Amino acid sequence: MTEIDHDKIGLLVGLEIHQQLATGSKLFCRCKPIESDEYPIKFSRKLRITSSELGEFDPSAIFEKSKEKTILYYRNPQSSCLVEQDDEPPHDLELSAKETVLIMAAALKSTIFNEIYVMRKLVIDGSNTSGFQRTMLVSAGGNLEVNGKKIGVQSICLEEDAAKLIQDSKDTREYSLDRLGIPLVEIALEPVAGTPQEVKNIALTLGRMLRATKRVGRGIGSIRQDVNVSIEGGGSVVEVKGVQKLDQLEKVIEYEAKRQHGLKIIAEKLKTIDARISKEHDIKDVSEIFKECKSKVIQKSFAEGSLIKAIKINGFVGMFGYEPYPGIRLGKQLGELVRFFGLGGLFHSDELPNYGIEEKEIQQVKNVLSIGPTDAFIIIAGNERKLDVVIDSIIKRIEDAKKGVPAETRAATMTGDTVFLRPRPGSSRMYPETDIPPIIVTNTEIEQARNKIPRSWEENLMALQKQYDLNQQLSAQIFDSEYLDLFETICKDKRASPNFVASTLSGTITNLERRGMDVSLLKAKDIIESFNLVAEGKIAKESLEMIFESIMSAKAKTISEAIKSNALSTIEDSELDKILDELVKSNLKMIQEQGLRSMGPLMGLAMKTLRGKVDGQKLNQLLEIRIKSKISAK
Repeated sequence: MTEIDHDKIGLLVGLEIHQQLATGSKLFCRCKPIESDEYPIKFSRKLRITSSELGEFDPSAIFEKSKEKTILYYRNPQSSCLVEQDDEPPHDLELSAKETVLIMAAALKSTIFNEIYVMRKLVIDGSNTSGFQRTMLVSAGGNLEVNGKKIGVQSICLEEDAAKLIQDSKDTREYSLDRLGIPLVEIALEPVAGTPQEVKNIALTLGRMLRATKRVGRGIGSIRQDVNVSIEGGGSVVEVKGVQKLDQLEKVIEYEAKRQHGLKIIAEKLKTIDARISKEHDIKDVSEIFKECKSKVIQKSFAEGSLIKAIKINGFVGMFGYEPYPGIRLGKQLGELVRFFGLGGLFHSDELPNYGIEEKEIQQVKNVLSIGPTDAFIIIAGNERKLDVVIDSIIKRIEDAKKGVPAETRAATMTGDTVFLRPRPGSSRMYPETDIPPIIVTNTEIEQARNKIPRSWEENLMALQKQYDLNQQLSAQIFDSEYLDLFETICKDKRASPNFVASTLSGTITNLERRGMDVSLLKAKDIIESFNLVAEGKIAKESLEMIFESIMSAKAKTISEAIKSNALSTIEDSELDKILDELVKSNLKMIQEQGLRSMGPLMGLAMKTLRGKVDGQKLNQLLEIRIKSKISAK
């Protein structure tokens, strides 16, 4: 991508950190926050929007309702109850969650309120069975020190985590209730001007402070960053949700800065264009034109009973395909919008003929719409009821393009891009919770929280180095990873080398993930079992990467399957001696010519046969003895 000057465009970034708390039970019931394998209870809901106390409807709720999806829920009684099912009132607040959030507020020098009121935050995407999330403002103000600079804290809230999305299809959305109701702290920082790297450092510092409490969840999904991004004169603030990793955070901010600046440039060009759309004259049903069309997308739409409509946009020629930055164009923004209504996408005149749509069909559309040399058009398919709603949204989005960046919520992708999710919510999404009385925070509780402020990240790092004899780099890697608790669990019985455990957890697994493998498939119990097998001498240390790779690539579901598929069982010493003797014998000429320099090539040949079956250090020693013996004999 083309480089961009963040200071020149006036980039502002506000971070919101959402961190699960390790309380042992959920926020308003005593269910254990565990991940289930089976879901004996299943039910469905159709969520409807409700107005606020002032009779207003939230724009994001209206948008979600327009998708008309059925929500399917999966529940296991081991991890959720009737509270999560919204068939029973909430129980009392989980007290350790209250204590933890007070400690975090005290650590950030935030002003804690003596009365906390639980509010309902309207959520109608199905992630909450009730249609709202319970949240409470615990404190305001304070600061986080990052490299000698103080970053302001806006607010600290305690709230329920949402249900876990399993699948999202055209007409249904599926969730499990394992995660719903887990205590979550939300820390919102004041917007800062800086580079994506500087914002990443802020998130890293805050994450370290939270982990230092030893009261937070670990693992994928336990911490998420939402980012509020804006540029000077660009229009509105955009909220990006669901950033789970720091490297991803940096890429998301970089992409969003370019996207917003690109939209600002597009808006400046549109100021000279009178882009009018008449619903009466500029929208036509063109289904008959495309009956024999070779486009697979359009023929699939016909098979589903869809209509094809075309929209004329006056004076808009070239504007859908115009790219101020690579990949940043208005046509792509409209495509994202349409897909979130459950439609496959749209075609615009700047990209046609293409995708099976030929010149003859384009000419017929131009005739029907009376397209002039400076006009553009859009083709879109869908069922008639939904299509009218989508077309209204397209028209609004084109009108918003004249203003620059529209106020919207976007989702972060794993590649670091962002995609449209829904319009930004308004103030009408929040209203009081009627089932829970105000929660009192005494001055004694506040004082106790101040006395329990955790030691700094640097102090924790020193303790980790000393306890496990790790170097500074490895200590930092394991502390900053999702695996610190798992590391300490594995090292408890003292059979495994802490250095080997730490480098495997923070290095090997991370490298496999960077290669595109799914780390969520690798469970903590699988990792513990693998290290136990190494300690018992049943598999070699070198086999762990192969085992983890098999599971993370979905080639095996269990450790035993991975061992079997890779033939990783250790071999007897007698068989090993036989293999090495044969290897040396067949490469005697190389040993005589290169001496000890032949160790590298021969070790490589040996590993092709013995990788994962023999400890690498042992193999190296045995091979070196044989090579030296042949050199001496010569």
